[in-house]
Amino acid sequence: MSYALFTDIGSTFTKVTAADLEACRIVGRAMSPTTIFDDVNIGFQKALALLTEQVGHPMEFDFRLACSSAAGGLKMVACGLVPDLTSEAARLASLSAGAKVLKAYAYKMTDTEAKELTELQPDIVMLSGGTDGGNSEVMLHNAKVLADCPLRFPVIIAGNKSAAGEAARLIEEAGKEAVVCPNVMPEFGKLNIEPAREAVRKVFLERIVDAKGLRELAEKMDGDIIPTPAAVLDAITLLSRGTRDEEGIGSLMAFDIGGATTDVYSVTNGCPVYSGAMLKGLPHPAAKRSVEGDLGMRWNARTIVALQGEELFAEDAGVTAEELRQTLDVFDKTPDILPQNEAMEKIDVALAKSAAKNACERHAGHLEVVFTPLGERYMQTGKDLSDVKWLIGTGGPVITSKDPAAILSEASFSEQEPLSLRPRRAKCLLDAKYILSAMGLLSQKLPDVALKIMKNELIEI
Repeated sequence: MSYALFTDIGSTFTKVTAADLEACRIVGRAMSPTTIFDDVNIGFQKALALLTEQVGHPMEFDFRLACSSAAGGLKMVACGLVPDLTSEAARLASLSAGAKVLKAYAYKMTDTEAKELTELQPDIVMLSGGTDGGNSEVMLHNAKVLADCPLRFPVIIAGNKSAAGEAARLIEEAGKEAVVCPNVMPEFGKLNIEPAREAVRKVFLERIVDAKGLRELAEKMDGDIIPTPAAVLDAITLLSRGTRDEEGIGSLMAFDIGGATTDVYSVTNGCPVYSGAMLKGLPHPAAKRSVEGDLGMRWNARTIVALQGEELFAEDAGVTAEELRQTLDVFDKTPDILPQNEAMEKIDVALAKSAAKNACERHAGHLEVVFTPLGERYMQTGKDLSDVKWLIGTGGPVITSKDPAAILSEASFSEQEPLSLRPRRAKCLLDAKYILSAMGLLSQKLPDVALKIMKNELIEI
């Protein structure tokens, strides 16, 4: 047998997955609470012991790979010139690199924003602004603000090439690392996020592994530890597009509900398909990720409830208001707890349904009605996902649910939000063994094998 081991250090649980590379199948999966406040290796070793027990014999692995979103994952701040253009381009580049974007600033940063930046304590800042040869003043002003910030974060400079060198000098003179890469928006309305995305990954590997206490674990692996969301984006991009020798499944959207966030991914060009619709704002990348930091099943359970209101949420979940309050108290104290009774199970399903609905609605584009001299028209902002072929659900709350189809249905188009461009007729797949991050890791070494495993293991429901 030829085996590989994949490890995902999550904010709540550490998951390990073993794959048979010859048979293209998953042979075992186990998890244990993440021990981020002690040593992540403790949770890793416990999960590995459970995996060995499950398989029934020790395994020798051809290679071991890992990803991580522990301790809040990769936290970034993006700076740009215009909110809907260079600032948005920097945000999209950061998200595609697997980061959680804490804030996106536009125009010249103020003293209040500089203070806020210090309070946010980002791991990395992405500085953009202006097309190549365009406005330099704003990016240089913001470079000075970043240089004066007392925090020692690295800065990815991905803005106007005419100002990039001077911006780097200001930041480096302040004792901070500056990494210059091509502009995320070299021309008006044109995205070029891949170089910035790779720069973020490189800085993550060099700096963040130590900051999160993952160095010892990294030494046991046969490749770099990358952000978990970046691994998932790699997996779904491979699944959609395929390889030269193995066909992909086509356009798709996927969502991953976790303890701290809900991440949504899509792979499709997202161009308007609605008759007469015109695209407004910056075109979003074909392979796109968004992260909703207020829609975590444990760390943000109260926020999810507040979106609907406690009384209505309890009614929809089929529990009493007192049962809901007691359960939320338990989640506050023990965020790694699994449902212990029927009421908690119902609340978990209701939380997952709300997280899926709200996260996917925010990720998808939307239409707005505008009136012109030629009559009523539609303006589209974001990606049109109404025609994607597949909708994939993953994450513990979806996988362990007794009715995952009900959660997936919440991510689909609804007549109650007719202008939301969520999938209308997509077939549904369940990542029942939680393999997407693992297959994203495997895609770095054996993309054809990773694609075959996903085709074999994802379940149509």
